Amino acid sequence: MRHVRRCTRTGCSQSAVATLTYIYSDSTAVVGPLAAFAEPHSYDLCEEHAVRLTVPRGWEVVRHAGEFPSPIPHADDLEALADAVREAARVELPREVRGDDNGLTGRRGHLRVVPPPV
Repeated sequence: MRHVRRCTRTGCSQSAVATLTYIYSDSTAVVGPLAAFAEPHSYDLCEEHAVRLTVPRGWEVVRHAGEFPSPIPHADDLEALADAVREAARVELPREVRGDDNGLTGRRGHLRVVPPPV
């Protein structure tokens, strides 16, 4: 499972919600929604640092208008969740733990496994 991207500002451990990119030829800093992938020449920022960003005199800042959306879960995250559910379903409970006489239904925590209709 991939890890959550963090703000690249020193000492900040907040989750990143925005990406900062500099366009040196135009003396411009662009702050937009979090890019899908981390790039070597861009910086991930938390909401506080994205909003409070200042640039050198003579530079321009182009900012995303509105709130920064939360990052969309990556396919790896969803696959890891699905794998964990499949692994939990593979565990066979002893008959006395299941609490049934026929061995066809099972209970684990708050989940119940019910056999398909015959």
